Amino acid sequence: MMNRSRLNFKVMTSLFLGLIWMSSMSAQNDASAKSILDNASSTMSAYKNLSMDFDYVLDNRAEDVTQEMSGDVILQGEKYVVNLFGSTQMYDGVKTYTIIPENEEVNISEADIDEENTFTPSKFYSFYKSGYTYKMDELKKLGGKNIQFVRLTPIDSNSEIKSILVGIDTKTNHIYQIIEIGNNETRTILTAKNIKTNQEINGEVFVFNEKKYEDLNYMINK
Repeated sequence: MMNRSRLNFKVMTSLFLGLIWMSSMSAQNDASAKSILDNASSTMSAYKNLSMDFDYVLDNRAEDVTQEMSGDVILQGEKYVVNLFGSTQMYDGVKTYTIIPENEEVNISEADIDEENTFTPSKFYSFYKSGYTYKMDELKKLGGKNIQFVRLTPIDSNSEIKSILVGIDTKTNHIYQIIEIGNNETRTILTAKNIKTNQEINGEVFVFNEKKYEDLNYMINK
């Protein structure tokens, strides 16, 4: 089972466009697939800010384990706040704060946005551009929307990921669903809901209030 004491942001980054993180173009890449991915990336990255709810499903068929939960995310510039697994992770542009109420602790770390495994909104919108080949997949009707899927396949033959299906709403150019399929056929599915853009967001949402958690007697690890 998944460790609920920490947020699985590796899943987030590998799924959400970047959801987040193209080496050089090659003949294996479908021009139509590239176009739809580029359109979604340019559309979503152009917003001043973006917030959404999402459903998360982990379907581990080998172990006969299914886990379902919901979360939400706010993105603005290179800052973000994500709530998932009962915990919160926020990035204020300099440091990452992971708040875990279950353990009554906060983990604070310096974040280097140039590091490959560091999640940022810009990577959220462009992950498909590095390390994958891609081609058009199915067009499906989901939630009353026409969703065009693009299949991404890792270039690295040693990758634990077999493929990633990115489903894009053909009307809005928004990412609707991302399905990561592991080599063991485990599927991790993220479905976006209630996407809102260019909202009036109080900048305090990206500011960590250390005193608040000190008063709650949380252990603060720096």
